[in-house]
This record gives sequence, C-alpha cells and structure tokens, in this order.
Amino acid sequence: MPITANEIETLLRESFPEATINVQGDDGAHFAAEVIDESFRGKNRVQQQRAVYAALKGKMDGSQGELHALALTTKIPE
Repeated sequence: MPITANEIETLLRESFPEATINVQGDDGAHFAAEVIDESFRGKNRVQQQRAVYAALKGKMDGSQGELHALALTTKIPE
C-alpha cells in the first residue's frame, strides 16, 4: 500500500515533536524530507539519518516496501 507525505510527516513528528519537518512527493514511493531538530546537535550526519530512518518504523525496509526512496536532509536549528 502506498504511503503519503502526510503519513511520513506523522511518523517523523512522533519521534521529533519539536522539529521543523517538510516532506514532499506524491507518487506514493519517492519522497524528499527535510528534518530540522535540536536533537541532532552533537551527532554526525549518519547518526542523524539513522534516527530519522528509525522513526519511519520499518517503512523503508524491504519487507514492507511502502517507501521506496527518501532523499533526506537533516539539520540543526540555527
């Protein structure tokens, strides 16, 4: 079943309630997301992205296959 940008944002909001989150994409499989959150401070880019992927609760793994591709940008608030 395809996933929507709103569903991705909802999943991310559960783990990053204070974040600025912008999710784009409308084909049900390919999306771009920007997550700006204070919790990323002190973490390298890989750690930040792992935290975001963990928040997606397996939606990107091969078993469920709901989300095929996510262009991900993570940032610390200025």
